[in-house]
Amino acid sequence: MDASAANLNGGLGFSLAGLVVGLAVGATGVGGGSLMTPILILFYGISPKLAVGTDLLYACLSKSFGVTLYRKHGSVDWSIVGWQALGSVPASLATLLWLHHLGDSSGLDHLIKLTLSIAIVVTASFTLFQDAIASRLRPAPRPDGSGLSPHLRRALTVAAGALIGCVVTISSVGAGVIGMMLLLLLYPRHAPVKLVGSDLAHAVLITAIAGLGHAKLGSVNYPLLGWLLLGALPGILVGSRIGFRLDGLTLKRAVACLLLLVGSMSLYNAAGISAPSPVTQANAAPLPK
Repeated sequence: MDASAANLNGGLGFSLAGLVVGLAVGATGVGGGSLMTPILILFYGISPKLAVGTDLLYACLSKSFGVTLYRKHGSVDWSIVGWQALGSVPASLATLLWLHHLGDSSGLDHLIKLTLSIAIVVTASFTLFQDAIASRLRPAPRPDGSGLSPHLRRALTVAAGALIGCVVTISSVGAGVIGMMLLLLLYPRHAPVKLVGSDLAHAVLITAIAGLGHAKLGSVNYPLLGWLLLGALPGILVGSRIGFRLDGLTLKRAVACLLLLVGSMSLYNAAGISAPSPVTQANAAPLPK
């Protein structure tokens, strides 16, 4: 088999991964980076840093289509997005500078794997027990029935944005479900569809900044990005049609269980191995060039 045929076969394998993740995202709204990044690391042998950088731009481009739809229906609260960005943008830039300082090292790969694993487990747990968690953690109303004061809510929104900016820049996970969980706790009286639209808009912004930062650090593979999008875009389209016909709650729980499995595998890998093993490197799928 010549080099071009090998690259084609490798590229189609990445498109298959994009298709699977796209189907999950389209059908349930859950999956995105929580599935894509660990799949690239665990099953394709891609280095954690390269997997995160490529997935960030993949997430930005794929989520942009959803933001367009929500914006047309007026389902984005731009004030929430702005307050989140006030915390997330500086946090993401500071994290990028820190990653640049660390450079290429096994310690950085270990940090990415560990942060990624924890973020996936949190994402899956919230997806499975969203109602119970939200009801227990939602702030109690004040005596006058007004809930959090506007100033405190804005400060907490900025802090939540900063947390998301750090986690997303390191692991590519957190801008979706974790961001939504925080918004549900801070804005319990907002319409859920507006929180989804706002969370999605902020996710596009922060993944774009973090992704471009990783590109500047040289941790983005553009042919790989193209192959992933080639499978993901039709996957999202087909998955959305499946989601309308089947029980969405059951599908979402199934994906959450898959996330728990993947997150547990990734956490075990991060806890036991600080760098890719020779076997993993030898069996890694060739990166498209």
